[in-house]
Amino acid sequence: MTRTSTCIYHFLVFSWYVFLNFHISQQVGDPRKSKLFINGGQWKYLTFLNLLLQAIFYGVACLEDVLKITTGKKDIKFVTAFRDLLFTTLVFPISTFVFLSFWSLFLYDRELVYPKALDDIFPVWLNHALHTFILPFSLVEVILRPHCYPLKKKGLTLLTAAIVAYVSRVLWIYSETGTWVYPVFAKLSLMGLAAFFSLSYIFIVGIYLFGEKLNHWKWGDMMQLRNKRK
Repeated sequence: MTRTSTCIYHFLVFSWYVFLNFHISQQVGDPRKSKLFINGGQWKYLTFLNLLLQAIFYGVACLEDVLKITTGKKDIKFVTAFRDLLFTTLVFPISTFVFLSFWSLFLYDRELVYPKALDDIFPVWLNHALHTFILPFSLVEVILRPHCYPLKKKGLTLLTAAIVAYVSRVLWIYSETGTWVYPVFAKLSLMGLAAFFSLSYIFIVGIYLFGEKLNHWKWGDMMQLRNKRK
């Protein structure tokens, strides 16, 4: 794709995520939906945090595209580095994790993650916007252009910090309110919770490593030349 077409694509995806974030923010005041957002608001859900993360990333990607077009440079040092760090350590792992974990639990027993009663509150298109389309967009981004992965120690440290921060918030909400963010947690014992969080961590680390392999498979030679120029 040309720089202009890439910029247009990123702008359209950015606009899509801005729309979704705005649309969700308007639901908080709806009496039928407000119960979902008590005890932590919309940001207690990883799905909505992921939406915000996607909007930030595609905004940065679009900004980088515009700067490349206007300056004629191949890379905008700080912006490109930030874009790569954001995508490799958070955007791809989290969006893929949300997609796989949500649909796995949904197909096993939807009441554990997305009770049937929610079908009367949220339209089907919104459910897919939140939990399905996020993966294709991330995969397109992998194919669209190369991303420079940080050293594994740095990348996994940032990802782990994000995971610990979110899990800490989930546990804090439970300690303060006595209610779990997701119904599945209420079904688990203390050991079950420890196993669930541990396996989820291993799973998302595996996704991070898979993303790195996928990026290398698609852009290996180009990434070597790019790293040499640095």
